[in-house]
Amino acid sequence: MSSEIFALYGTHEAEERPVSLSAGRLSADLANGNLRTIRYNGIEVLRAVSYLVRDRDWGTYSPRIQNLVVDQGRDTFSVRYTAGCAGPEDSALAIFVHIAATENELTFDAEALSPTGFETNRCGFCILHPIVGVAGAPATVEYVDGRAVDTVFPDLIDPWQPFKDMRAISHTVADGITARCLMEGDTFEMEDQRNWSDASYKTYVRPLALPWPYRIEAGETMRQRIVLTINDRRPRNHPIARSLKPQIAEITKGERSGTMPPIGVIVTPAEARATLASMEILNEVAPQHILFHFDPAAGHGVSALRDFTALAKIHSGSTTIEIALPCAKSPAQEAREIAAQMESVGFVPNAIVVSPSVDRQSTPPGSKWPECPPLEEIYDGARAAFGDVRLGGGMLSFFTELNRKPVPAEHLDFVAHCTNPIVHAADDLSVMQTLEALPFITRSVRSTYGHKPYRIGPSTIPMRQNPYGSRTMDNPDGKRLPMASFDPRHNGRFAEAFAFAYARQVADANLECLTLSAVTGPFGLIAGPREPSSPGSPRPIVNTIKTLSSLAGCQWLECRSSAPANVLALLTVGPTRRQLHLINIAPTPQLVDTSALIADQSSPQTLPPFSVVSIGV
Repeated sequence: MSSEIFALYGTHEAEERPVSLSAGRLSADLANGNLRTIRYNGIEVLRAVSYLVRDRDWGTYSPRIQNLVVDQGRDTFSVRYTAGCAGPEDSALAIFVHIAATENELTFDAEALSPTGFETNRCGFCILHPIVGVAGAPATVEYVDGRAVDTVFPDLIDPWQPFKDMRAISHTVADGITARCLMEGDTFEMEDQRNWSDASYKTYVRPLALPWPYRIEAGETMRQRIVLTINDRRPRNHPIARSLKPQIAEITKGERSGTMPPIGVIVTPAEARATLASMEILNEVAPQHILFHFDPAAGHGVSALRDFTALAKIHSGSTTIEIALPCAKSPAQEAREIAAQMESVGFVPNAIVVSPSVDRQSTPPGSKWPECPPLEEIYDGARAAFGDVRLGGGMLSFFTELNRKPVPAEHLDFVAHCTNPIVHAADDLSVMQTLEALPFITRSVRSTYGHKPYRIGPSTIPMRQNPYGSRTMDNPDGKRLPMASFDPRHNGRFAEAFAFAYARQVADANLECLTLSAVTGPFGLIAGPREPSSPGSPRPIVNTIKTLSSLAGCQWLECRSSAPANVLALLTVGPTRRQLHLINIAPTPQLVDTSALIADQSSPQTLPPFSVVSIGV
């Protein structure tokens, strides 16, 4: 079992299974002291209600839970526990929790108390509404001043908070069923978490316009309470939705189609020579594109460009260099200096992406934007310095920053951004659920930039840089840790399935290039020297990147899954073959019925956990 866990997750540490709780038609999973997947009559009402504590870099504490008591009654349940957070300089925070539920009401009470004083960016509740079936749907928001306003959840991704100064929010769960979520103890506001590729709208405590980090004084008690009320107006004898057999994912043909994108890999100066020494795996995978990263403020110079030149000469595809422009001098002067360095070593990329270095740091609501020359000036300077080379812009960080600071597309040949699935949470379910948000991201980009050529990546499970704090999180023990520069799942089949599912979810964006890995290093195709697997051995993600590279330029046809939270599918048509690609993004085997697409497939087949299976059609 331990070896199977390692094969799936790249670590021998398995996640603790949640405790399933039910109160009649209301059900929820208890995981690490918080509630996940809150359903009524089998329909997801809330994705989560969590009490979270974040440090000054927006890292999330993992409280130690003690004295846990779970009482599952016939039509009720309750939970009590104490949680403790250990902060820097021997600071501490204790949290006392009581959860109680009946069929039509769930309450989550929490009191926080610090004996020492405690610094935090956020301490309190986060409520997550799901996006599928909710995006663009009606809602009623009750404000702290007593107003109640009928509105809608954002459809296109809102760069800022759609709702502030909230006291409660109501929405329709299904015909005849509504849910009201009341927040007490502080002022709440909502952000559209699809900005970070989270599959939720997040209502959280303490407005971002207030100063952070802030201090909870010693002996100060902070009490908050969430009350979820279900109003079911259907007849009393309406049946409870229950499934007595495993769900079978039925795969049917959809209506959309397009062309599979070229696949890229990223190379940093730190990994350039290791990549040169790994040309065998690079040639085997055969990506169409190499993306080089260059940051003068980090000390990158002629030596890095010389290594890039060596790689570019033996790579048969195209190349792009992304430049984090320091903007310490005039953008035109800095661009000319970099262009001269490139010329001195004979480095001639096919394209250049230029972005001011300061734009890699996020500017949250209420914060002052950093000093930065106008983007038009930066792009004009790059045009003058680099001549006829294609010029791209956007963000070297994430869609969030691009959504908040749109670029002048008329100055650019293409736009680009990345995503990362462990910004807010790093449990397995949350990471896979980020796939739901990707079509919303690409649709939002297309709504702003139209048919402008569009690239995504590098987008990997590990975080390459942290726009929301001073650093990425160290992860020497290989935990499932938000904002970590190393994630063990990149070594397992989890990453293989995630990357293929990612490509499937952004297929209809008509991307000019998609980058989902490096060759070496923590985001690479092969394991590093200090990793548990054999150094230099291929990681499972190699299979995905190799397959996607071979499919570049092929036609894809949409396939729909009756269980998209567990199984995704894509049909590709190449010059000599048609293939149905089935992706199990769940931690358990899944039954899949492909008879609607494969004539001789009469019975469901089983997909192993976190797997990609390609079938000739």
